[in-house]
Amino acid sequence: MSSKPTFAPAHASDIEAFDHETDVLVVGFGCAGGAAALEAAGSGADVLVIERAGGPGGSSAMSGGELYLGGGTPLQQSSGYRDSPDNMFAYLKAALGPDADEEKIRLYCDGSREHFDWFCGLGLTFNPGLYDGQSWMPPTQDGLMWLGENAWPYDRLADAVPRGHRPATESFGGWLIMEKLVAAVKAAGVETHVDTVATRLMLDDDGRVVGVVARQYGTTVTYRARKAVIVTTGGFVDNEEMLFEHAPVLSGHAKVSDGLDDGSGISMGLAIGAAVRRMSVTQIAAQVLPAMIARGMLVNGLGQRFINEDVYPGLASVAAVRHQPGPYWVIIDQEGYDDIPERDLWNVRPSHVCERLGELEEELGLPEGSLESTVAAYNHWAERGEDPQFHKNKRWLRSLKAPFAAIDPRKGFDSGSEGGGGTTGVAGFTLGGLRTTVDGRVLDVSGNEIPGLYAAGRASAGMFGQGYISGTSLGDGTFFGRRAGRAAAVGIGNTTSDSGAQDAG
Repeated sequence: MSSKPTFAPAHASDIEAFDHETDVLVVGFGCAGGAAALEAAGSGADVLVIERAGGPGGSSAMSGGELYLGGGTPLQQSSGYRDSPDNMFAYLKAALGPDADEEKIRLYCDGSREHFDWFCGLGLTFNPGLYDGQSWMPPTQDGLMWLGENAWPYDRLADAVPRGHRPATESFGGWLIMEKLVAAVKAAGVETHVDTVATRLMLDDDGRVVGVVARQYGTTVTYRARKAVIVTTGGFVDNEEMLFEHAPVLSGHAKVSDGLDDGSGISMGLAIGAAVRRMSVTQIAAQVLPAMIARGMLVNGLGQRFINEDVYPGLASVAAVRHQPGPYWVIIDQEGYDDIPERDLWNVRPSHVCERLGELEEELGLPEGSLESTVAAYNHWAERGEDPQFHKNKRWLRSLKAPFAAIDPRKGFDSGSEGGGGTTGVAGFTLGGLRTTVDGRVLDVSGNEIPGLYAAGRASAGMFGQGYISGTSLGDGTFFGRRAGRAAAVGIGNTTSDSGAQDAG
């Protein structure tokens, strides 16, 4: 007998008595679930959250903690930058595209200043100061960072304004965001059940979602939702079968998750006819140091450059993994390497060092003359302060001189320490999910709203087209989680009253 889970819906009329009952049931307690629960409770609803792990947090708590916010936040103003919702929209529309959800981006940009205030209301603080370097994650406690806004072509489409907002902590900051959010949800009187995994959605006789069936410590538990169920269970990067079907570009690579992003919430929605969107779209992070490629170059398996290396590193990673022959190499010279602050090196060390580019080509297995011609063309224009091929900002342009070094991203970060090293040098997570309205209402394959069902966070498709920028998962998840929570709290009345379980629980 197959052990493959079934997500076929259950029916309320088959339940004699529900184990738990609430107005709004939130499934999953990451950033989207927490935001949805807090707003639903603040709108007057009785709210209950179930979480499959032993405590709240999920992948959100393990994230870097960047929040993509703008439109003129106090932090931007204190750093001397003027921003507007329109300017923010111009950048995000381009960076999250092609085919980004412009309606959602517009709302997100228009509401970004208020959303920043909401985070502050949770008790989060943001230190003044801009980290003006290139990094996946700044090694300082500066509250503001660049996320590709000052790189071509985006600096031509919108005024370059930094929008990466980081809470006041070093390194990973997702834990702090979730710590404040969890405390606020608890203070709002929301009940949380942990070690409880939802397995099936519950429908009434009219096809409205009225609850879920779950497993808790090996026992089946039923939950009734008088107004709505909000699915915030994360993406599907930890489900190899779903990856193979929808986003094979991440198959075999490392996962950016808490290990529980198995797509179960998406599958439960699919089982009742929900539509999905952008299931092939993923965040991709090649393990290259932004501070290093900006001072040198990133080349493909043919020894060729293919992008301006000062762009947001996730976009460089997508360009490499999706569109270029591998393996990929970081090429830098001694002067460029020595110019990188120690704190930005992440203990990454060269795998090859040679006096001549021809020697380096041979050691890397690149075509003869390929790296020599690439560096020659780069140097020719760098001496003139230009990069006509890929438009790297002149701040980073400088002729590369011997000795030359190559860094292998497959060795991962911290490659200079004993035991350092990776597998493919690529990690990521999924961005596609259930198709929703701007208020989180899940749509079916005909474009109609499924009554009683909402979704937010990586269980939904969010704002994304084919692109991604750091901070838009925590930002999008909380922003649209809040909208889903408010909408779900209003509900459409109790349509389960005609079901066989009307007096149960």
